[in-house]
Amino acid sequence: MESSSIDELPSAAAQLPSGNIPAPVEPIQSSDSNPTDDVPMASSSIDELPFTADITPTVAPVEPISSSDPNPTDEVESVGEKRKRADDEKTNPESSDPNPTPSPWFKTSLCSYFRREASCSHGSACRYAHGEKELRQKPDNTWDPTSERGKKAKMSENAGKSAEDEEENGEVLFTEEMMDEECGENSVHDLSLSKCLVHLPTKWQSDDLKKFVKEQGVEFKFAKKRRGMMVGFLTFENAEQLQSGVEILEGKAVNSKTLKIADVLPRSSDKNNNGTKNPAAKIKSAREAVTPLADLSYPEQLEQKKASIMQTLKKLTRNARKACPNGKSLPEWVLQSREIGGLACKLEGIIESPITHGYRNKCEFSTGYSVDGKLTVGFMLGNFSAGVTAVEEAVDCPNISKLACRYASIFQSFLEKSKLPVWNRFKSCGFWRQLTVREGRRPGVFSNDEDVDKRIAEVMLMVQVCTTGSDEAEVATEFDEMAKAFAHGARETSPPLPLTVLVVQDHVGISNVAPPDCPIRMLPIPNQDQSTTNVLTEEARIHDHINNLRFSISPTAFFQVNTSAAEKLYSLAGDWADLGPDTLLFDVCCGTGTIGLTLAHRVGMVIGIEMNASAVSDAERNAKINGISNCKFICSKAEDVMSSLLTQYLDAPQTEEAKPETSNIQEQEDETKKPPQFKNVVAIVDPPRPGLHPDVIKALRTHPRLKTLVYISCNPETLAANAIELCTPSFENVDQGGKQSYHQRQRRMGTSALARHRAKKMPASEPFKPVKAMAVDLFPHTDHCEMVMLLNR
Repeated sequence: MESSSIDELPSAAAQLPSGNIPAPVEPIQSSDSNPTDDVPMASSSIDELPFTADITPTVAPVEPISSSDPNPTDEVESVGEKRKRADDEKTNPESSDPNPTPSPWFKTSLCSYFRREASCSHGSACRYAHGEKELRQKPDNTWDPTSERGKKAKMSENAGKSAEDEEENGEVLFTEEMMDEECGENSVHDLSLSKCLVHLPTKWQSDDLKKFVKEQGVEFKFAKKRRGMMVGFLTFENAEQLQSGVEILEGKAVNSKTLKIADVLPRSSDKNNNGTKNPAAKIKSAREAVTPLADLSYPEQLEQKKASIMQTLKKLTRNARKACPNGKSLPEWVLQSREIGGLACKLEGIIESPITHGYRNKCEFSTGYSVDGKLTVGFMLGNFSAGVTAVEEAVDCPNISKLACRYASIFQSFLEKSKLPVWNRFKSCGFWRQLTVREGRRPGVFSNDEDVDKRIAEVMLMVQVCTTGSDEAEVATEFDEMAKAFAHGARETSPPLPLTVLVVQDHVGISNVAPPDCPIRMLPIPNQDQSTTNVLTEEARIHDHINNLRFSISPTAFFQVNTSAAEKLYSLAGDWADLGPDTLLFDVCCGTGTIGLTLAHRVGMVIGIEMNASAVSDAERNAKINGISNCKFICSKAEDVMSSLLTQYLDAPQTEEAKPETSNIQEQEDETKKPPQFKNVVAIVDPPRPGLHPDVIKALRTHPRLKTLVYISCNPETLAANAIELCTPSFENVDQGGKQSYHQRQRRMGTSALARHRAKKMPASEPFKPVKAMAVDLFPHTDHCEMVMLLNR
C-alpha cells in the first residue's frame, strides 16, 4: 500500500453510512528524513483500519517492513498473520487487482506455512516462495536468511568469528625465542624485521606456512609455525621485503578466515644496541585476564550475566526452529516463546554468590616468563594458540585467596634457585609446569564481612612436572628442597599457613591438562626440626563441607570451586526435581558425589556415574563418612553405562503370568538380587564444559519412564546445544550417515549446527520441553556463570 493512498481515506470514508463514519485519521509520519512514495507501509496497519474494505489497492501486496525490535524472535512472518490476511482476501474478492503490478519483493521469502505443512492454500498465487527453486533474490541483493543460500552467505560473512578471534585485537605475547631452531642458537633475531601472522589453520606446520607464503610470491628469510597454534612467524631480509610482504599478505583469505599481520612484542629483557631494554607495549594485567569484570560493581556483573543467559535462551529457540522436521508443527514451547520475548523458557532470575572475594578453593598457577622476562608463577595472559605465553603474577585478583597467592610466591622464589628449567610451551620441554593449590574450609555460613582465609583449615599442594630426560637423583634432590621451601614458607608466614598434603604429578603432554590416570606421588612434609620428617601413611586428600556434609577430596577429583554458592545451586536443583521417598535419582557426571549425597535424604536411592576412578573412590568414602547408605557409585563413562542402568532400574518386572515356576527359596533369592523399582525417576546432569556425550543424550531422551531432567551447566552454550537434541521432535526417517562424512562435517560445524545435525539421528521418542531456567553466579568477577534448566515431558 503506497503512502499516498492515505490521502484517499477521507473520500473512502464518505461512502459509508453516516452512522458509521469514523473519526478522521491522522496521516502516518515516516521515520525517514527523506520519505519517498514507494516505501511500503507495514501490512499489519491494513487490519487496523475498519473502513478499508472498499479501498482498491493500486499495487500488489509487498513484503512487510521488518520489525525494529533489536531482539527479533522470528525470521519469517508468523503463520497466524498470514492466515488472517488470506481470510481477509477471501471475504473481499473485489479488493484484488486482476492484473497486479509485480512487486520487487515477490517470492523473495520462503513460505513458512508451506515449509511446515508441505502445502499452501494459496497455491502458485502465494507471494512467498514454495521451496528453494522458486526463491528470488531480494532487491538489496540478499537472500532470505532461513534459506540455504541465505545460511551459506551468513556463514561466509561470519567466517572466522570464533572464540579464538577474541584475541584479534590483542598483542602476540610470546616470551620464548620462536626462531632458534631455524636461526641457530647463537644468532641474533631482529624483531624489527619480523611479523606475526594470525588466523592461520591450526593444523599447519612450518612447511605449510612456507609453501603458502611462496605461493603468494612473498620473499622471506625464516618462517616458523607450530601445529595446534593459529599463529605463525616470518622474518625478512630487509625492510623492503617486509613492506612488500605485509602488503601482499594482509587481508588474505585462508580457509575462510582473514589473515592478520601483527607485530611481535619484544620482551623487556631483550637489549637494544645501546644496551637499554626495549619498552614493552601496554598489556593487560593478570587481574584483567582472569577477572575481566572486577572493575564493575557486583549488581552490574549480575545484570550482565543475566542478559547473557537470556541471549542463550533466545538462541536455543531460534535453533530449535531450524532443527524441527519439515511438515511437523513446532513444539508448543517454541510457539509460546513469543509471549516471553523469544526465550525458550522463563528465566527465573540469577542467584548471587554469598561471597565474592577469595571464593575459589582451587587455583592453578602456571610457570613461565613475564613480558619483562622474569621467571613467574601466576596466570597466562591469553591463549597459547593465539600466540600468548606471557605469565604474570596473580596481583589484585579478587577471586583468589591470599593463602593461594602466598604459596605461588613461595614456589616462584624456589624456582629462581632451582637447577631445573620451567616448561617452555613453544618447544614443549622443561621440568616445572604448574602449581595447584586446593583449600578445605570449615563448615558454616559465609559472608563478605569476614576474612575468608580464616576459614581455610586444610591445604593440598600439587606440583605438575615433566620428568622426561631428567636425572633421577637430581629430581629427588629438587623435590626435597621444594618440600623444605614450602614447609619453611608456611611456618614463616604470619599467621602460619596450613599445609596438609604435598604431591607431585608427572605429566608429559603438551597441555597442562593431565589425564585422570596421570601418575601422582606424595612427598613427605618436613617438620620444624629439619632432621626429621613426618611420615604420611594415609592417602593424599583434604576435606571440605557442603550443606553440613563432610567431603573427602583427592588431588584430581572435581569439586565445585565456590563452596558457598554450590550449596545454593544444589538446593535449587533438588527443589526443581520434585524429589520424594519413591524417587530414583541419577547423578550423571557426579564427581565426588556432592549432588547425590546432599539430596540423598530426599530420595529413595541415588545412582552416581563418574569416569574418574579417584573421584568415585572419594564419593564412596564420602557416603561412608556421612553415614549415607542409599547411594551407589559407578566408575565408567556415562555414555557406556547410561542406557543399561536405565533399563536395569526402570524397566518393569515380569508379570505374574509370565514368571516361570520356581521354588519359594529361589523366589526369595531372586527378590534379594532384584534391583528396587521406583515410581518416580529423575536425572540431574552436571557435565564438563563440552556438554553431554551424544550417547548419554540418546539414552536420556529415548527411555520413556524418565520424565524429569535437571541440567546444570558451567557452559550455557553447550546446554543450549544439548537441549536441541533433547527438546525437538524426532524425524520420521532417521539419518544414519557414514561415520567418515559425519566426522568431516563435525570439524566444520559450530556447536548448535552440530546439535541440529545430530537431532536428525535421534530415534523416535517423546521430546522434553524446557520449563524454567535459573542463573547461578559461581564465578564472581568473571564472565562465566552456571545455568540450571528444568526439562520435563
